[in-house]
Amino acid sequence: MSDLIRVTLPDGSAREVARGTTPAQIAAAIGPGLAKAALAARVDGEVRDIMRPLEADVKLALITSRDEADALELVRHDYAHILAEAVQALWPGTQITFGPATEDGFYYDVKAPESRDPFSMDDLPAIEEKMREIIRADKPLRREVWSRDALISKWEKDGETFKAEWAKELPEGEELTVYWSGDDWLDMCRGPHLASTGKVDPQAFKLMRVAGAYWRGDQKNAQLTRIYGTGWLNKKQLDAHLHKLEEAAKRDHRRLGREMDLFHLQEEAHGSVFWHPHGYIVWRELEAYMRRAIDGAGYREVKTPQVMDARQWEQSGHWGKYRENMFVIPDEIPNTEDQGPLVSDEAEWMALKPMNCPAHVLIFRQGIKSYRDLPLRIYENGCCHRNEPHGALHGLMRVRQFTQDDAHIFCREDQIIDEVRSFCALADRIYKDFGFSYAIKLALRPDKRFGSEEMWDLSEAELRDAVVRAGLANDEYGWEELPGEGAFYAPKLEWHLTDAIGRTWQVGTIQSDRVLPERLDASYIGEDGERHRPIMLHRAIFGSYERFIGILIEHFAGRFPTWLAPVQAVVATIVSDADDYASDAAAQLREAGIRVESDLRNEKINYKVREHSLAKVPHLLVVGKREAEEGTVAVRTLGQEGQRIMPLAEAIAMLSAEATPPDLRAA
Repeated sequence: MSDLIRVTLPDGSAREVARGTTPAQIAAAIGPGLAKAALAARVDGEVRDIMRPLEADVKLALITSRDEADALELVRHDYAHILAEAVQALWPGTQITFGPATEDGFYYDVKAPESRDPFSMDDLPAIEEKMREIIRADKPLRREVWSRDALISKWEKDGETFKAEWAKELPEGEELTVYWSGDDWLDMCRGPHLASTGKVDPQAFKLMRVAGAYWRGDQKNAQLTRIYGTGWLNKKQLDAHLHKLEEAAKRDHRRLGREMDLFHLQEEAHGSVFWHPHGYIVWRELEAYMRRAIDGAGYREVKTPQVMDARQWEQSGHWGKYRENMFVIPDEIPNTEDQGPLVSDEAEWMALKPMNCPAHVLIFRQGIKSYRDLPLRIYENGCCHRNEPHGALHGLMRVRQFTQDDAHIFCREDQIIDEVRSFCALADRIYKDFGFSYAIKLALRPDKRFGSEEMWDLSEAELRDAVVRAGLANDEYGWEELPGEGAFYAPKLEWHLTDAIGRTWQVGTIQSDRVLPERLDASYIGEDGERHRPIMLHRAIFGSYERFIGILIEHFAGRFPTWLAPVQAVVATIVSDADDYASDAAAQLREAGIRVESDLRNEKINYKVREHSLAKVPHLLVVGKREAEEGTVAVRTLGQEGQRIMPLAEAIAMLSAEATPPDLRAA
């Protein structure tokens, strides 16, 4: 065996180095700047420690902070281990379990010593300071391979019962990896890690909260404390993230929903929304907007049953995939003694629909369809129910009862690309009307799926081709393909919206489905006189009204554009002498189609201004004795300084223009 190995770099150049050379040494040979910047290495596609020796010919890429996704994963993993080390240093006897990186940080599950209460928020400042001490010590992070038996013995000796239990379940004879932090602390871990604790920024993390957790996620097991943190490459990133969290808290749709009297939720109807009059105005405006959009795009609206026989769901395949998330009810069988209905073992099962797709197929199947009838676009504001766990429910964002702007396009093979392109154009116009930018992603076949490989190849290619032809498969639209993320019956295009503070929300989708028409025996008569299966395109733009309204509340921070605002204007008096004029002004605004209220209370005008500003009313029209005499109003616009004096007729014209939905405005 040669003592030299060949290392190929991303630019195609190659170097021969001694076997056992580390990526860190190669970085140093290239230049001192790279040696300092390199955090880890990608070896034949696998991320590894920069100090791990190379033993064979490889393709090597060095990871720096410019490779942000990889770099963040690495530093967050290190922060998690430093957190565990800090907790054990402060409270000897603490048991550690596991701590992964997360989307914006890290956490570690620990078990407090018997001598003290579980960890709380009060402990976080001391833990943070100890973590910074460990980081400043710049302790080397060293990988070692241990035998399974040796590691079990180590954990049992140290009283780490959770780690010992996990190690015992791994295959006998398997070699396991541990990482040392300096010479006095180790953890079982696959890695990779940075070269030392000092490679992370001591000012770029913050511990956020603590929560209860169960060992291995099972409530029958011991209860642990989960300590959450957020971690970044530098303090600038951390500050930006904390500012974003602060903004998100201000925009929380649950808080604004209460303050603006839009909706509420309560235990008597877990996961279902009680819409108040103001909130339902927003709903109705969205519903009317969407109806105009789908009418103009050639859809035909339908309404389907809430409850359907379980056999229908079995045939569609949803029973096997969604049964645990469906609300199932028995059909009632009359008692032979005529004592009213009862449920017996012979009862047939019904289910509240978790989606609208099978019902739309049943509509398609009514009557013979010809190739000339296609494409047939069926739309429904369909109310659905899914039995989400209580712990997963979250305001309007995740509910049990929701209404989808759902549609299914039944079309021929030769119509698919044009239909998907048309949908892309429709979605683009709608999202831009609400001020959103977006990215489009293609979710590809999952591991568990229906249909042949050929079918999936064809369906994925059609969606990809449609986006390419629409000019959207590029960096401007964040085009990306997501392996394994498709539905069990179809690949799908996803629209990921970016809101006012940079968060992304997956909302719209279109799926190219050849499975459901086959399973539910949908067909049309082709030009050749034979039966053919239609392609079924599942599509939505809002996704669900509940979630989309929640996103809008947070996107606009409650300050809806005038056309969506529940109350578009308030006429408020300074003195009682202006009451009659204020009432007349409100009547004229109402006649012009403006949602307006009058505030004639005997309160100071500053009090009224503050109150209506907190209620997020777009325009406050202030009137006093002078305005009444001159036929004017003082317009205060939400979010703007000062006021504008204008004739009442001019104010009505301005408000009428703003209150017109964007799709009805003159070009």
